[in-house]
Amino acid sequence: RVTPDSTHPGAMGGLQGPRHGQHELPLRLLVPTQFVGAIIGKEGLTIKNITKKTQSKVDIHRKENAGAAEKPITIHSSPEGCSHACRMILEVMEKEATDTKTAEEVPLKILAHNSLVGRLIGKEGRNLKKIEQDTGTKITISPLQDLTIYNLERTITVRGGVEECCNAEVEIMKKLREAYENDVAALNLQTNLIPGLNLSALGIFSSALPVLSSAAGPRGVAPLPTTYNPFMGHTSALGGLYGAPPTLPLQQTAPEQEVVYLFIPTQAVGALIGKKGQHIKELARFAGASIKIAPSDSPDAPERMVIITGPPEAQFKAQGRIFGKLKEENFFTAKEEVKLETHIKVPAAAAGRVIGKGGKTVNELQNLTSAEVIVPRDQTPDENDEVFVKIIGHFFASQTAQRKIREIIQQVKQQEQKNQQGVATPSQHTK
Repeated sequence: RVTPDSTHPGAMGGLQGPRHGQHELPLRLLVPTQFVGAIIGKEGLTIKNITKKTQSKVDIHRKENAGAAEKPITIHSSPEGCSHACRMILEVMEKEATDTKTAEEVPLKILAHNSLVGRLIGKEGRNLKKIEQDTGTKITISPLQDLTIYNLERTITVRGGVEECCNAEVEIMKKLREAYENDVAALNLQTNLIPGLNLSALGIFSSALPVLSSAAGPRGVAPLPTTYNPFMGHTSALGGLYGAPPTLPLQQTAPEQEVVYLFIPTQAVGALIGKKGQHIKELARFAGASIKIAPSDSPDAPERMVIITGPPEAQFKAQGRIFGKLKEENFFTAKEEVKLETHIKVPAAAAGRVIGKGGKTVNELQNLTSAEVIVPRDQTPDENDEVFVKIIGHFFASQTAQRKIREIIQQVKQQEQKNQQGVATPSQHTK
């Protein structure tokens, strides 16, 4: 079975190799169009040789971006296989450049989904600087402004000799894989917590990734759609988050309505509301949630509170879309991950359970989700006898923490119901 894009033999080479993990992040390269012929080779021999030697599946997207100066290549393999294939491709390009005297230098260009790039760069660019120093390369990343709704990938350009570039590729992909695996883990946790949540409702994954494809090709490798496009496309990774809502199994009981208070920069309010309220209306309809912006406490307050009401699925979609909107509208710099503060209310009686003995539960929550979780002390419970829990983190971290806290509350409620029904359950949590 050959992907529609592979018009050359050898495109599917290497599938006979070991089965790659379901969640392997493919290596995506951008190569100058003038070198594509050399990479494929006469009758496809070069690419066949690369796929065979490196036990990879290599897709050269020749038909994409007609007339463009560069073409994407996707390599599916183990991390070592990807690195080996990358080295062979760089060597072919280097030789071709020397033979034809066309290019002075051939930089290595890696494509990565924007949602992973922040973690590659690291706080104040530390991770990137370290990779540059360790490998003796110069690394630049395309600006956020270049992103469009059709292209969510940033270009990471590495300059240096073949050897140096190859060493940098290993380190860059290590960071990207780590970020990707954390997101997959968070997502799997989400799907277990929200039955029927459609994975493709999320923009973290591009349509090229096996995690999304039920129609996976042989040995669990997802076929690439004809155009590599994380938003549209037939396995649209954002089918849910940015388009038709994902299909949900009919739920026997109406899911519980949750209220979340999300804080956004005051200057972002206009963008969220949109012209004549269009954006916020569409968002509410699409997510199946009520979204209201609370009046400002004071004219110069730096943040405004957005009140989102709806079941878990709607929360997930509405919040995800708001995080995405803030990134798109550049309220966060290219190097920052969108981190927001959210508040959820919990019964005052259950706050102790969220904190845990000596803060044990809240610490575990923070370690598991990498979000900051704060239960402010000395709160006066509101009229419903509830208090706030603050959660600060990027989208996945925040979502996971919200789910976990709701789970704890559920357990407390079930416990209480049992007690009320006169079932003697010894309470393990004596204060």
